[in-house]
Amino acid sequence: MTSGQPGTGNARPTPTGAAAESRQATTAAAGAPIQQNAAAKQGTTTKQDPVEGGTAASASTAKGIDASKSSEPAKASDPVDGTTKASGATKASTPAKASTPAKASEPTKDGEPGKDGEPGKDGEPGKDGEPGKDAKADGADGPDKADSEAKPVGPERWEAFASAPEPRPSIFSRAGRAVGRFLIHEWTLAALGALALAVLMTWPTLRYPRYTLPQDYWDPSLQAWQMAWSGHILLAEPARLWQSNTFFPELWSFAFSDTLLGYAPAGMLGSGPEDAVLRYNIMFVLAHALATLGAYALARQLGAGRIGAAVAGVSYTYAPWLLAQAGHLHVLSNGGIPLALAMLARGHGWSLRHGYRPERRHDGWVYAGWLVAAWQLSLGFGIGLPFAYFLAGAVLVAAVLFFARRLRTGQAVPFGRRLFAADVLGGVLFAGVGLLMAFPFFKVTELHPYAERTIGDISLFSPPASGFVTAPGESRIWGGLHEGARAALPWHPEMTLLPGFVLYALAAGGLFFSVWRLRHRLLLLAGVLVTMAFAMGTRFFDGTFTYVPLFEHLPGWSGLRTPGRLMLWTTLLLGVLAAGAVTALTDRVRELTAQRIPSWPGPWLRMATLLPLLLVTVEGLNTTPHPVVPTQPAAMRSAEGPMLVLPSNQSLDQHVMLWSTSGFPDVVNGGSGFTPRQLDDVRRVSQSFPDQTSIDYLRTLGVRTVVLLRGQVAGTPWEINIDAPVESLGISRQEVGDAVVYRL
Repeated sequence: MTSGQPGTGNARPTPTGAAAESRQATTAAAGAPIQQNAAAKQGTTTKQDPVEGGTAASASTAKGIDASKSSEPAKASDPVDGTTKASGATKASTPAKASTPAKASEPTKDGEPGKDGEPGKDGEPGKDGEPGKDAKADGADGPDKADSEAKPVGPERWEAFASAPEPRPSIFSRAGRAVGRFLIHEWTLAALGALALAVLMTWPTLRYPRYTLPQDYWDPSLQAWQMAWSGHILLAEPARLWQSNTFFPELWSFAFSDTLLGYAPAGMLGSGPEDAVLRYNIMFVLAHALATLGAYALARQLGAGRIGAAVAGVSYTYAPWLLAQAGHLHVLSNGGIPLALAMLARGHGWSLRHGYRPERRHDGWVYAGWLVAAWQLSLGFGIGLPFAYFLAGAVLVAAVLFFARRLRTGQAVPFGRRLFAADVLGGVLFAGVGLLMAFPFFKVTELHPYAERTIGDISLFSPPASGFVTAPGESRIWGGLHEGARAALPWHPEMTLLPGFVLYALAAGGLFFSVWRLRHRLLLLAGVLVTMAFAMGTRFFDGTFTYVPLFEHLPGWSGLRTPGRLMLWTTLLLGVLAAGAVTALTDRVRELTAQRIPSWPGPWLRMATLLPLLLVTVEGLNTTPHPVVPTQPAAMRSAEGPMLVLPSNQSLDQHVMLWSTSGFPDVVNGGSGFTPRQLDDVRRVSQSFPDQTSIDYLRTLGVRTVVLLRGQVAGTPWEINIDAPVESLGISRQEVGDAVVYRL
């Protein structure tokens, strides 16, 4: 009788005795069928004489019985032939079950236990080198147990050879690993990289953050006061938010300029001018970091690679034309635009490279996108209003395409009720914030109709086409070279609109070599040209088909006097085109590197892909000045309001606004995008102060204190009148530091 591997054709002698039993158990565990004798086939039992030096074993097994099942020991309560004999040899008779089919298709892997718990290795001995548990040692006294009473060989037989269980990590270990995963995540690295780059590119903003301001100390002083006022009044008296302490006694004075209301939480920390300057400088740096991160996130969501997205982020934030806007934080605070667009695109499962993917929809990102968009709008309408109209247009176009596809194909694009609800609620929130922000501005227009812009005002700030290739003086690379070109511009701070020659080159390359589809590249090019035309204001065919229709028909557009700031959208679109080109380059380099054997010089090629990012960064280097902020006069800390500080003009009044952050007394002074007529009257009448006419006029306004700054009176009428006696005028006069305080 032979037994062998099924299907191999190789037969080998059948072992006998203990070896036979061990071999039989092993073969059964391995899933190989065992040939049986005729008696077994007929379901009879067979006695075997004991083999010398061994024990009797049951050799009759039903033909075709499942190998794993045949190795299962019988229960002790089931006798074999009714009894078990113990006369030096064991009668191992097990009736065969010929009706049980073999499961040859489920062999047991070597080294793994069989289905019923037997080991699967061929001929594996028991513990300590002893024979298997199914066979007794040679010459052992006493009866042998039948197969039906043998103990099963379970997985515990191999526990001694198993590896030690891994210890359960402590809560501190798990927390450390979670923090480590967070720190090396792409978005953590992107945020930290954007912040570090912002600190370096805006240096020395944080060198003396309590005493200097970037660009100049006029508009930044105004905006530092805006953040301080919004934070202070929302904690003290929220209902008085729009009735600020400046421009006394005007109403809705906080709406005379873009408010930066979204930065109010920062304004709740600290008090006084120095804290206001520190707060401004911190937000100045963070605004750059957010813009870089937002543009990076948008490019990544659209389908760009990491380096391509980094190029888009850096070029959007540090474009040379924005260096001229360093004194306008409400213009630099534009990071919410690309970040909101990235979140909305992510929530709707859409990207420029992969199209619409319904399985990637997530209403949480939609809510987040609308919240960020509403926050961006709260920073001001200067750049927020075009963003609002862009979102409205995007929603309209998406709805038209949705229904057009449904009509054309007869099938609706998967959208979902939750996503629809998120868009509706988010859109309502965005519109609500816009209306609440717009109401005070409409009240200002109603009270001061002369504050509304005209086409003539727009023409003064409309840049010519040469502005798109002219850099501001703050550009470290191009500033000196473009001095002559700037001199030819009527108002160069708002007309030097160079986004970067490197960005132009990368975007042009992206028209021919890119990961974006051709139609998308053409749409991006069209967007670049259209936004450029709008940025030219009335210089592009008098704005007849571009800016003028918006100015005349879109609500609120007449309040925008600087068309050149629409260059923000041109820069963003150019950055997306450049990101497509750089991503295609990096993908190609990766393919070439993978094909090289050996991979050298693969690392050098990969480093070459960083060259566009390096060039864009270098082109954004600046020479922005950081003048020291004028020190607050000691008289401003103790004088009671309402007060008037003289001399008064647009520039000096912005300093007064900053100084008023010590207690926020009411002051007549103020600087904004327009000058109220009453403030004009105050400045005109107070030229002769102190005299009876000016004193009577100020008393009618409710002014109680006048502070005359000695350091500012040179060349003014007060240079002579500052030491004149006032006893006959019914007012008092006191010297406080470098100022004279008059109490009316």
